[in-house]
Amino acid sequence: MPEKTHPRRGSLAHAPKKQASDEKPRIRSWPEKREVGLLGFPGYKAGMTHIFMVDDHPGRRTEGQEINVPVTILEVPPIRVCGIRVYGEDYEGEKALTEVWAEDFSEDLSKTVKLPDNYDQEEAFGNAQKFMDNGKVEDVVILFNTQPRLSSIPKKKPKVMELRLGGDSIEDKWDYSKDILGEEVRFSEVFDEGNYSDIFAITKGKGFEGPVQRWGVKIQPSKVQQARRHTGVLGPWNPNSIMSSVPTSGQEGYHQRMEYNKRILKVDDDGEEVTPNGGFLRFGNIENDYVMIKGSVPGSTKRMIFMRKPMREKEELPTTPPDITYVDTSSQQGGN
Repeated sequence: MPEKTHPRRGSLAHAPKKQASDEKPRIRSWPEKREVGLLGFPGYKAGMTHIFMVDDHPGRRTEGQEINVPVTILEVPPIRVCGIRVYGEDYEGEKALTEVWAEDFSEDLSKTVKLPDNYDQEEAFGNAQKFMDNGKVEDVVILFNTQPRLSSIPKKKPKVMELRLGGDSIEDKWDYSKDILGEEVRFSEVFDEGNYSDIFAITKGKGFEGPVQRWGVKIQPSKVQQARRHTGVLGPWNPNSIMSSVPTSGQEGYHQRMEYNKRILKVDDDGEEVTPNGGFLRFGNIENDYVMIKGSVPGSTKRMIFMRKPMREKEELPTTPPDITYVDTSSQQGGN
C-alpha cells in the first residue's frame, strides 16, 4: 500500500517570528521622491469606527454609490525637528559625519536624551558646511522627537527618530532642513487627503504560544501517546539539529509588520467630528490633529504608528479627497 503524503501544514510566511525590541517601528527603506519634504510622520492609534462615503474607485460595480467603509482613527500631534544629521560614505558603508542640534528643545526631551550644555550651534553649522563644501556628504536627514504630551495617551517621554527627506540634490535637502530646524511640523504639511501611505507598526503581543496557535499545525488524534498539540517530528537523527523551518513554540505577536498603500481618507484638527460618545475605548477623546485611514491598522490602542510615503504607488487608484457623507460617533460602551 502506498504511503500517504501531503504538503506540510502551517505557514512560514513571516518566519522567524521575532519579538520586536521596541514599540517604535524601524524603517529600513525609503522611497525616492523628487519634491523636497518629509517622507513620513508618526501617530498614535485611537480606535476604529465606520463611515459612509461615495465610492470613487473607477471600474467597480459600486462606483458613484454610497458604501460603508471601516476606518481607523490615528491621533497625529505635531512633531518637533530637534536636529540635522549629515551622512558620508567610507569603506564600511554609510557613516554619520556630524550633527547640528536645535537651540530650543521640548521640555520632555531630556527624558530621552542628555541635552548638551553651552551648545554652540554656529560652530556645528560651520563643521557641517565644511563637509558640504568638500563634497563628502551623501545624504542629509533630520532628527525629530514626538510630543505625546499633546495627545490623549498617558505618556510624557518622547521618542527620537531619524527621518529621511525627499529631494533631487543634497543642497536642497540641506537648505530645507535648516529652515525647519527647531520648528514644529504638522501632519497636514506632509500628507494630503486622498493620498496613500505605507503603515509600520508593532502588532499586539500574545506571549508564548504553542505550534498549533503559532503556525497552524494540525492537532494530532486522541490516541497518540504524547501531547496532541505539538509537532509530530522535529527533524531527522542526522543531522541532529532542529531546522529553522520546523514550526515550534515561541513568541506570538509583538512583531513588526508593514502594509502597503493604505488610503488617507481625511485629515483634520477637530477631533469631535470622529470621537464617539464617551470617547474611544482605552484611549479617550481626540484632542489634537487626527487622520482617518481606510481599513485596519496593525497594533494595539495607544501604540505608535508610523506612516511613510508609498513605495509601490499604483496609477489606477484614486488620489482625490473622497466624499464622506456620514461618520459613526455612537458610543462604543453600549450606549447611544
